[in-house]
Amino acid sequence: MLTRRLLLTSTIFFTLFILQESLFSQVRLPLGGFSLFLIFTICWSALSTPEVGAITGFGAGLLLDLAPANDGPIGQWTLVLIVIGYGIAFLRYGDDSLRGNPFSLVVLVAVGVVVTLGIYLTTGVLLGLDLGTGFQLMKILMGNGIWTLVVAPFLLPLISRLHRAIFETRETL
Repeated sequence: MLTRRLLLTSTIFFTLFILQESLFSQVRLPLGGFSLFLIFTICWSALSTPEVGAITGFGAGLLLDLAPANDGPIGQWTLVLIVIGYGIAFLRYGDDSLRGNPFSLVVLVAVGVVVTLGIYLTTGVLLGLDLGTGFQLMKILMGNGIWTLVVAPFLLPLISRLHRAIFETRETL
């Protein structure tokens, strides 16, 4: 059972990663666009237990660390997504008012994407990476948050169904 869940989840994440790197990263949207892979990862973590959220963050972070477009040190995305995956899952898993409300999940995912990128950028600056001006970084953070609020409601039903089918949970949104 665990092997089946791991293989299905890995296949889904790897496919989304390939789509993100080859297709969605080429689309230029105002204010910087969005990351389908980050939205999916944070939604998946929010629907899971904290332990599964941390494991999800580890796998997704490892894929992002090995991406050709990554110019940061290996392990930076992994560390950030482990912390965010666990934190998002812990927040949603422990609070019943967040658990049954799809609107709160969309807002939680949008905030999670902005916080994830903010932590990644902060650790990048601490590690000496040249990331651009403060205005550019704020524009990217705000743009990702806005685009995530636009895109996440359309992805949430699909992600919820996939999560429910793989983990055989009865949670509905």
